[in-house]
Amino acid sequence: MLTSNEFYTDAQRQLQARHDSVKLADVVVQAIVRDEIEPPHVPFIESRDFFFLSTVSAEGEPTVSYKGGAPGLVRVLDSRTLVFPNYDGNGMFKSMGNISEAGKVGLLFIDMETPNRVRVQGTATLSADDPELAGYPGANMLVRVDVTACFLNCARYIHTHTRIAPSPYVPDAKGEQPFPSWKRIDLVQDALPARDVGRAAAEGGIISFDGYVEKLMDGTS
Repeated sequence: MLTSNEFYTDAQRQLQARHDSVKLADVVVQAIVRDEIEPPHVPFIESRDFFFLSTVSAEGEPTVSYKGGAPGLVRVLDSRTLVFPNYDGNGMFKSMGNISEAGKVGLLFIDMETPNRVRVQGTATLSADDPELAGYPGANMLVRVDVTACFLNCARYIHTHTRIAPSPYVPDAKGEQPFPSWKRIDLVQDALPARDVGRAAAEGGIISFDGYVEKLMDGTS
């Protein structure tokens, strides 16, 4: 079990003192913060088909990204280890690059229908040959997280949403997925990876950036 001094930084403690919440913050740690994923959290985490991932570079520059897939996107291997895949993206590799050089991650699992949420913190590593990667067709890398903290969060500020449909871009059992509209933009044709060169013509044709924005805004991208 984590102690308050292990969980909070000096700056966080100073703000707690300023706002008369030191005792409350201590009680919260004792009540809900653990250095492992407890059994009640496992089915919730493994039922999610998306989560938010925060990372930092070696210089401390942060970024946060949305990670989506099929239900079971994240798998809890044991109380202190979870894994998730990295799928084809825009080629920036912001999150994965940060993981490769700094490793510190935060994951937010959220249910906007119930609502509910669980947060996980840990140290992550990347692998292109992890045995668990075979369980994610279409993934190019696997992230393995050594969990350092896991805790529930109050859901009172979560706006309730209704799920309509899953993304059609989630890789299927063969690892295949539709060709994304952004790879059809004229400006990126000469910069696409070799595997995507020439595909735009067969996937609806090349479009302008403005045409892509229109698709993005009307939900057809």
